[in-house]
Amino acid sequence: MSVIRDVNEVRAIYKTAGERGWVLPCICTENLTTTEAVLTAAEEYRVDHGMDTLPIILAITNQYDHRSQSVNYTKTRRWDTGLKLFTNDIKVLAEDGGPFEKLQVMIHLDHTQHDTDLELLEGDLTDYASIMSDASTLPLEENIRKTAAFVKKRGKDILIEGACDEIVDATGSVRNALTTPEHALRFCQETGVDLVVCNLGTEHRATGKDLQYHGEVSRGIRDVIGHKIVLHGTSSVPNDQVRKLYNDGVCKVNVWTALERDATPALFEDMVRNARKVADKATVDRLVADGLLTEKANPDEPVSIAYFTTLYRQNIIFEKMKKAVREYLDMWYPAD
Repeated sequence: MSVIRDVNEVRAIYKTAGERGWVLPCICTENLTTTEAVLTAAEEYRVDHGMDTLPIILAITNQYDHRSQSVNYTKTRRWDTGLKLFTNDIKVLAEDGGPFEKLQVMIHLDHTQHDTDLELLEGDLTDYASIMSDASTLPLEENIRKTAAFVKKRGKDILIEGACDEIVDATGSVRNALTTPEHALRFCQETGVDLVVCNLGTEHRATGKDLQYHGEVSRGIRDVIGHKIVLHGTSSVPNDQVRKLYNDGVCKVNVWTALERDATPALFEDMVRNARKVADKATVDRLVADGLLTEKANPDEPVSIAYFTTLYRQNIIFEKMKKAVREYLDMWYPAD
């Protein structure tokens, strides 16, 4: 199956997913460890359920003010280099002959900006299955005009997601009104997008899970536009709120923050518990003297290469992220 790029194949995958009551997970990444954790979780799900193939979407933002993941993908801090590394990593892993060749991997460009990403929007998009054309910070009329123009120009070649309302950053003070069915219907009719992001109460980059997903709002939108709703900001609500999303008209769910937020404490705890193996005695003694560690962190153990390598840290992050993605797959790909 490998990497899916053809827009007709992509639409067919969405259609099949809908027939099965599936919601397609779209997992953002800004490093190879996350990319492999997502693909490994998907492959293990496929094998465990005896399936010939399984769709999974890997995504990345570009020059997005809140998080430029293509820039973060490389220490060069060049978005074009980051995108090449990201797409090439996926090709090596998932093309024919790769360890994940049996997956249907779709690459998504997330939150592509109408202004700062013009070079990307007007360039070669053949590596990508879908793109979010994001003009949601603009007034509605201008948002519709810019999104419709992009659909007219590129809609024959790539699946296009638009946003009728901005999903705000949880770290800010602005709170937008929830999307109405009338608003969503007008946006879809006048732009021609394949998918639409609606504000359903979630927020981006949430450090906690204290918000409320409004399924009743989503169902009202579903009744007028069908199953073409995309949910962003999923990390801001508990998983129990988003288990039955397909019934609400949601066909795709974007996730990133939860993977990073929930994996980092696992690494922190493991490093503290193994402080004497991770760091030299002088470093641990200094932290104990400063009151940041207790004497329990300073047993008579030697520093170990198994604990101070990048591999050690990556393995903990990888396993935690893989577990989180598997939980999403179990929720959104209900067994037949």
